[in-house]
Amino acid sequence: MFKSVLPISFIIGSRFFGIFIILPVISLYALELDGSNEFLIGVLIGVYALMQVIFQIPFGYLSDRFGRKVTLLFGLLVFIVGGFICAWAQDIYTMILGRLVQGVGAIGGVATALISDNTKEEMRGKAMAIMGGFIGVSFALSMLIAPAMSAKFGLSSLFYLSIMLTFLSIILLYTLVPKEQKIESFRSKTPFFKLISNKNLFLMNTTNFMQKMLMSVAFLIIPIVLVHDFGWDKQELWKIYSISTVFGFMAMGVGGAMGEKRGLGKQLLLIGILLFIAAYLLFGFSANEIMFCAGIVMFFIGFNLHEPIMQSIASKFAKAGEKGAALGVFNSSGFMGTFIGGVGAGALLKFFDLDALCGVFILLCIVWLILLTRLDNPALFKNLYLELSKSLNLNEISQLKGIVECYKTQTNYVIKYNSQIITQDQLKEALGI
Repeated sequence: MFKSVLPISFIIGSRFFGIFIILPVISLYALELDGSNEFLIGVLIGVYALMQVIFQIPFGYLSDRFGRKVTLLFGLLVFIVGGFICAWAQDIYTMILGRLVQGVGAIGGVATALISDNTKEEMRGKAMAIMGGFIGVSFALSMLIAPAMSAKFGLSSLFYLSIMLTFLSIILLYTLVPKEQKIESFRSKTPFFKLISNKNLFLMNTTNFMQKMLMSVAFLIIPIVLVHDFGWDKQELWKIYSISTVFGFMAMGVGGAMGEKRGLGKQLLLIGILLFIAAYLLFGFSANEIMFCAGIVMFFIGFNLHEPIMQSIASKFAKAGEKGAALGVFNSSGFMGTFIGGVGAGALLKFFDLDALCGVFILLCIVWLILLTRLDNPALFKNLYLELSKSLNLNEISQLKGIVECYKTQTNYVIKYNSQIITQDQLKEALGI
């Protein structure tokens, strides 16, 4: 597993590093570009997420049809082109164009699908935890590197660094990432609208939307409240972020270990929502900065509890030949949450106040909590692996009650079933083995 997961996780982590590294300083340096103003800075930040929303799904479909690696290569090359445009930009409009182009290379769902293809479902939670760890490390490093590097070498140096890492990712893609699995599904592909209306996939898409929306809102209000309401200096913000990151990493480890190994994925998602509700209660109604900071720590714990298991759970509800499309929708939902969270929080703060903002998002979390109780427990979905040498009529088997899908990889026949409806013994009896 590690042989395939580590290089793919590095590719994903380096891609996120290229996104994260400009966030701490972009508003400061972009204001110095010709024609820049605060509104266009907002467009510059938001256009990347908007392009990701639009292109995640097409990239997912392309990967299902033409292969994961070639689609990843195309997305990485697009990201490089956008990086060069940004690095050479002298005015705000060229910089916006560069970020738009970078956003078009929407490969998050494709990379996650590639990990899913190369790992058994029983190991996928651990694989996603490794991927989440790479993303977390890239975020932490970007917070440390960006201010010092941009101050010494300019904003363009950050784009050149991300371009170099992307070139390295392409090399790893074709040297260390294993050959793609050829998967033959024994059920017809699900039409797109039926795919997005599938109950479990819809609930997981909603979960990603809500989680990323709450993240966007949190990163908007945390610095504003600490600096303007509690009198913190901007230079002190790293302290609470560092403490919260430590707790977040511990929560990520718990989520990765307990979600898959103990079959507690659904329960951890519900606990995470309760932590989000508690965090936003403290954000909106804190009497002092200690309570507010406790809310920040709770938020990071809830967020990182979700991060290593969400993609794994979503992939369990997607058919083998449709993971690219399904996870493309899943990732697109997250970016839409990021976009709407920033815009919605800004509007609520402008026209109302922090209490109203937190009240709105607490109510949304309560609705989300109620909806998610209807999610089928992913721990009920099991896989039976059979040797290719066996003579099986998988088209007939796929019609049995409780069978989710049947497909063939290069090494096994795989029968996914709902263990609450049909047991492994009953399945083997039906197969005559």
